[in-house]
Amino acid sequence: MSYTNPLRERLAAGGVLRGAWMWSPSVVIAEAAAGAGFDYVGVDLQHGAVDYVDAVPMFAAIQAQGAAPIARLVKNEWTSIGKILDAGALGIVVPMVNTAAEAAAVVAATRYPPRGGRSFGPVRGQVAIGSREPADLEQVFIAVMVETKTGLDNVDAIAATEGVDAVYVGPVDLALALGVPGDYESHEPVHVEAVARIRQACTAAGKIAGIHCSDGAMAGRRLTQGFRMTTVINDVALMRSAGAAELARAVAAPKAAE
Repeated sequence: MSYTNPLRERLAAGGVLRGAWMWSPSVVIAEAAAGAGFDYVGVDLQHGAVDYVDAVPMFAAIQAQGAAPIARLVKNEWTSIGKILDAGALGIVVPMVNTAAEAAAVVAATRYPPRGGRSFGPVRGQVAIGSREPADLEQVFIAVMVETKTGLDNVDAIAATEGVDAVYVGPVDLALALGVPGDYESHEPVHVEAVARIRQACTAAGKIAGIHCSDGAMAGRRLTQGFRMTTVINDVALMRSAGAAELARAVAAPKAAE
């Protein structure tokens, strides 16, 4: 094996991961986000307006700026996982993982026989990592999402699944599943306790706890709590917040003399 995934390398050195999230199918915005210094930029094929043909050039632009491209899949499905890895994603985030068996299926989809069921065809993946050796191509950063009541009930077994690098909290879906308002950072006790439980399960299993955040302040709080992977901001939220702030400055400026 001659390749080490940069996300795994950073975590092995004791670091944390701070990322940006892309809902927009834009190479330019993806490149700009990566150039801002984030450790990873996530391309969202589940909820974003991004499709496969958009994601491939976005991965290249992100990696060229020194960040790691990762992708959130639409669902836990082995052909989709293999295809996005063949396109050059260095990590995957898989939604709605409810059991250890489902987590194991994610891992198997990233591994070649005899360790898994991935089909060999690393069209761009081999270019992205500089190798076509199966052992190198398997160095995928794997995050599985716990965001349902069933997933929460099984979180210890999910976190302990061999090959899983991180358990990633989907806080809004988790809140809805627990019967409370869908906030990124709910203060409802049941949600606070659930998020803490997921983090503790990761610690016990020696895995990384990750979570989606709405802004940098929230990401900082989550890092302080012990999360080591935080998505800091998404492109749509950034455009809205920054745009609103700049518009407010323009409105508040003294009127020019006539």
